[in-house]
Amino acid sequence: MEIRTINNDGTTTLSLSGRLDTITSGKLGEEIDKVFQEEKVHLVLDFKELEYISSAGLRILLMAQKKANTLDASMKIINANESVKEVFTMTGFTSVLNIE
Repeated sequence: MEIRTINNDGTTTLSLSGRLDTITSGKLGEEIDKVFQEEKVHLVLDFKELEYISSAGLRILLMAQKKANTLDASMKIINANESVKEVFTMTGFTSVLNIE
């Protein structure tokens, strides 16, 4: 998995490509932790090039959303493909995460 970071006027976008799984989820967790070290931040996760997400990836997203809520920050997911959206729907994450 590759992560590209773009900072723009208080919003940080992490663009992911490849697979978010047990092997790569730690890397995403580290990047999200770096973003949330700032005060009040807006985090956007761009999944346009993300091919696959496993339960380990879902766990990282859940932890990130909880951290965002604690910090009064915002987090949203954009451009997820149909198979990733289906995973969010089947697991009930559509009611927990802001998915556009």
